Amino acid sequence: LLEELSAAGVRVSLDDFGQGYTSLGSLGHLPVSELKIDRGFVVAMQHSSEDRAIVASVIELGHQLGLTVVAEGVETEAVFADLRRLGCDLVQGYLFSPAVPAGEALALMGRLHAETRA
Repeated sequence: LLEELSAAGVRVSLDDFGQGYTSLGSLGHLPVSELKIDRGFVVAMQHSSEDRAIVASVIELGHQLGLTVVAEGVETEAVFADLRRLGCDLVQGYLFSPAVPAGEALALMGRLHAETRA
């Protein structure tokens, strides 16, 4: 099913990478386009050099596999800046917005886009 979705142009994300049953061996064989780093590592990286090293390694691994890397749980400017230095492609978290209904998402994205252009 994932192969069919990918062939149809649907982008598939592997969510919460680093938690649960995700196997490194299967990562290179899954038809995914995006790797989302679990928020637990992202939140902990500001206090733990080990967690920061894990995040840096996952970003590098994702890029080596041609994936877009997303960090979940970004709550502070310091973590956001560190993720940018590490080359993380995208971020999500309360620093930018809590979850919003679909109807509000476009307006929020427009505001954030305007702010980044200012």
